[in-house]
Amino acid sequence: MHAQPSRTDGSAPSAQLLAEGTELGLPIPQRYWAMLVIALALTLAVLDSAIANVALPTIARNLHASAAGSIWVVNAYQLAITITLLPLASLGDRIGYRRIYLSGLILFTVASFGCALSTSLPTLALARVIQGFGAAGVMSVNTALVRMIYPPAQLGRGVAINAMVVAVSSAVGPTVASGVLAVASWPWLFAINVPIGIAAIVGGFKALPMNPGHESPYDYLSAIMNAFVFGLLIFAVDGLGHGERFGYVTLEALGALVIGYFFVRRQLTQPAPLLPIDLLRIPVFALSIGTSVCSFCAQMLAFVSLPFMLQDMLGMSQVETGLLMTPWPAIIIIAAPISGVLSDKVSSGWLGGIGLTAMTAGLLLLATLGPHPDALQIAWRMALCGAGFGIFQSPNNRTMLSSAPRERSGGASGMLGTARLTGQTLGAALVALIFGVAPQNGPIIALYVAAGFSAVAAVVSTMRVMQKVAQPT
Repeated sequence: MHAQPSRTDGSAPSAQLLAEGTELGLPIPQRYWAMLVIALALTLAVLDSAIANVALPTIARNLHASAAGSIWVVNAYQLAITITLLPLASLGDRIGYRRIYLSGLILFTVASFGCALSTSLPTLALARVIQGFGAAGVMSVNTALVRMIYPPAQLGRGVAINAMVVAVSSAVGPTVASGVLAVASWPWLFAINVPIGIAAIVGGFKALPMNPGHESPYDYLSAIMNAFVFGLLIFAVDGLGHGERFGYVTLEALGALVIGYFFVRRQLTQPAPLLPIDLLRIPVFALSIGTSVCSFCAQMLAFVSLPFMLQDMLGMSQVETGLLMTPWPAIIIIAAPISGVLSDKVSSGWLGGIGLTAMTAGLLLLATLGPHPDALQIAWRMALCGAGFGIFQSPNNRTMLSSAPRERSGGASGMLGTARLTGQTLGAALVALIFGVAPQNGPIIALYVAAGFSAVAAVVSTMRVMQKVAQPT
């Protein structure tokens, strides 16, 4: 077993030592401690994307804000993450992933305390923006760190843990929020992040590896252009879904396209671009990104529409709805680690195709439920969707990461997170649009659309079988 030289001061190995030994990953037990830190921080960052939704009515009443205004508690966080994910991933390639990760985690923890102390909607929204910047630091480079923690032959196992944490945290967010609100007031949704964040920070300084960066100048203009492109795009998609004036939506989309054109042209001239166009030239990487966007769009369409179907159309209570949706994330916990181990030996194209085909079947079966299904009929369909998503996600993420050169791991990690957020944003906007056009049968139509996206993702995934994965350098 590879062992790195010890340090008498008990601190993490130096960049030089890890530059020599990173190909073999971290030694055990440091590897386990590092993954625990990754899992803790990622859980906090992903949970806070969904946990505030449940509390919005309570927050609006408590802070004397309108329902429409309270939406910024969610939007401010999501927007801050999306516009800074790629810039921070690019910065991680230059100054080291560990620095970006721990800085983001510290900022997230401090901002969580600020959220808990907020007494007005503007201060809460501002704290959520800062919290989103911190979460972006965590999300932007977490898979790049996993690539350093695990040796190449076991990379799928580490990526599987990451995928499982993301999937489960996204799914159980509303359940966790309901549990906290049952025994405490809404500020505790943010206050509970503080002790967990402090523990992860302490563990991160001791266990996370360092990597040597490079001294090429940072492209600040590209970072600003990136923020405008993704920010305007999110506003346009969200506005379309919520029925905003068509003129405003058109201007936002046009602005995103115009700035995006010059943004892409600028990236083509950069040796290590902020938007990793160099990685998108790798066919298997581009196909994996497409698979991820479509699959997360399908999952978000289902997650948002299923509660409406179960409660409004089938007459289930809130508690019954939560219990009946539990098999989806529960099966992911089982399927993701298994598929992660398999992805070290079996083509991710086949694994992704099989998993997404199963997810497509599960979504179609949910959409065609009769008017009086029993709990078992619903639960096993949910489990089928979860199994399919769990089988797909770990191999897909592993391929995205391993197909990129090692020195571009930050860019690959940033694109992985961007693909997930893009898919989720598109899925949520499509649900709102469908519900606005067809309020009576909206949940059923949304499930059919979700099945369509899942089927497209399955086809794109199997296209990777034709491509040879580029080996990292």
